[in-house]
Amino acid sequence: MALEITYLGHSAFLFSDGTHRVAVDPWLTGNPVAKHQTSDIQVGHVILTHGHEDHLGDTIEIAKNNDATVIAPYEVSIYADSQGCQTIGANPGGKVTTDWGWVAYTNAIHSSSYQGTYMGACCGVVLNMGGVTLYHCGDTDIFSDMKMYGEIYKPDIVCIPIGDLFTMGPELATRAAEWIGAKVAIPIHYKTFPLLVQDASGFTPQGVEVKAMEPGETWSYG
Repeated sequence: MALEITYLGHSAFLFSDGTHRVAVDPWLTGNPVAKHQTSDIQVGHVILTHGHEDHLGDTIEIAKNNDATVIAPYEVSIYADSQGCQTIGANPGGKVTTDWGWVAYTNAIHSSSYQGTYMGACCGVVLNMGGVTLYHCGDTDIFSDMKMYGEIYKPDIVCIPIGDLFTMGPELATRAAEWIGAKVAIPIHYKTFPLLVQDASGFTPQGVEVKAMEPGETWSYG
């Protein structure tokens, strides 16, 4: 089994097992590095880590275009529901079973709001699809529970922020990736804006393959 991964830029992804497709944090409109438009995105689920504009992004339009279900932290799901979307709300420790696998929410150390409105907890997401387990850390600082998440979920792939300022920088992300222990680490949340770290050269976890993807690039694992 395999997982097809398309990097949409910043922290956004498309994942496919060949039959089902999901989007995570699909921010395209206003994303200076995005190569896709909302009309290009065909999915059955949209999964969110938190409510910030650069993560919630184009979720509402994509969900409505596709009659897709939004899986999100509870307060974010309430907002998406108010906009006419089908939703499932969850929180850290919770798991959502789907027709293609499952999604589990983890802690993350970050804030969460949308247009000035509080949006509950910021989360990480563990996704199991196509026989592959992937941990999208969301926006976060390093924290010791990452080691525990690696032990519990045994992710094959981790998508980990390295951009500094709003999240971990490369040095802390290096330690976090080593703690998590995935086979492959995809750096995210960097080089989108001048304020962020502009390359992944400082992200050097030992024993972990670094896969630095370019926006619009597709890669298959498994």
